[in-house]
Amino acid sequence: MYKKLILKNGTRVLLVPREDTAALTVLALYKVGSRYESKSLNGVSHFLEHLMFKGTERRPNTLAISKELDSVGAEYNAFTGKDHTGYYIKIAAEKADLAMDMLSDMLHHSKFDAKELNRERGVIKEEIRMYEDNPLMYIDDIFESALYRGSTLGWNIAGSEKTVDTMPRERMLAYKNEFYRPENAVVALGGKIPDDIGERMEIYFGIAKKSGKRHRSPFYRNFRVTQKSPHVVLLYRDVNQTQIMLGWPAFKNTDPKYPALQLLSTVVGGNMSSRLFIRVRERKGLCYMIRATAGAYEDTGSFEVQAGLDSARVFPALELILKELYAIADKGITAAELKKAQQYYAGKTVLALEDSSALAQWFANQELLTGKVLTPEQKMKQLEKVTLADVQAVAKKVMHPSRLTLAAIGPFKDKKPFEELVATA
Repeated sequence: MYKKLILKNGTRVLLVPREDTAALTVLALYKVGSRYESKSLNGVSHFLEHLMFKGTERRPNTLAISKELDSVGAEYNAFTGKDHTGYYIKIAAEKADLAMDMLSDMLHHSKFDAKELNRERGVIKEEIRMYEDNPLMYIDDIFESALYRGSTLGWNIAGSEKTVDTMPRERMLAYKNEFYRPENAVVALGGKIPDDIGERMEIYFGIAKKSGKRHRSPFYRNFRVTQKSPHVVLLYRDVNQTQIMLGWPAFKNTDPKYPALQLLSTVVGGNMSSRLFIRVRERKGLCYMIRATAGAYEDTGSFEVQAGLDSARVFPALELILKELYAIADKGITAAELKKAQQYYAGKTVLALEDSSALAQWFANQELLTGKVLTPEQKMKQLEKVTLADVQAVAKKVMHPSRLTLAAIGPFKDKKPFEELVATA
């Protein structure tokens, strides 16, 4: 279903063809994100992502880049995570050379003009404020900073207003040169792929020189579980709805137990027929939004539940959520629930991979972050092998009361009632 090439400079290229589409997505991923940063440069990975759109030697400013892509109706954007950064252009397949040329130009020839850089500081500070003013989005930062405390995984991807204001241009460029190297990159093409693509990829993405240097920052720190009692973090906001997120450390992305955790998250809160959705929202009316997710990095991961709760009924809602979770750890799930979760995951994957962007990202993420790629069919077979005993064993191992972390944004200043609740649930 896909083909892997390695360019002369070490860049990995994945070709994921889909003939029943007229679209092509060109995606470039680099293994760099906020977990590789130092305290004074926290946010630099995200800052650099912004600056890639500010002009190159051939396209001198943002307008020159956007006009050229907008003129053919392309979709384009970028994103920064804790362990990777990505740039993509989705375009009509006959315009493939424009997408590859543009992405290559931005990644290899951006000017990082000092004036533009300083102007962008204000833009990023406004982005930080936007997230902080939205509890639905900000709760994730609060939770992960608590769950992963002691590790750079707990740091905010965008940094702080202080670091954004003070990081020097020369240190930013040194950081960029450290990580934006061919051997630290994966380029994926998903959709209708042109002929003679190998030769064209060498032209566009084989121009950077291989350095042979390490790609792991000296500031990178693996996460270690040291927590021995429940941990609660509150952020006071005068709001009617309280956002909560609770969860536990879990498995890294290559752990053989991770597929069982993915299915567990689906049963718990992955859809509108999940346990928490039915029992907390539909039967008790305690929330509008509730969901469970499983996430993973190369050394650790998490199992999380998020909900938006009526501030006046936070405690009965939390009590019910924890009761349901610990019941699964104690008694497991049913055969019908497991089968439904497996079928749900398979169906959602089929629908998602209709899109060329999702297709490229499916393969590129695995190659970059695990070094091993499972096709969708292989992933489905992996999930089909998960048993009821596997799911219960994972639930029992992960959902240990002493390792619980709870974060809340709402009209509360006293942690004690929350601490008492999680200690006795």
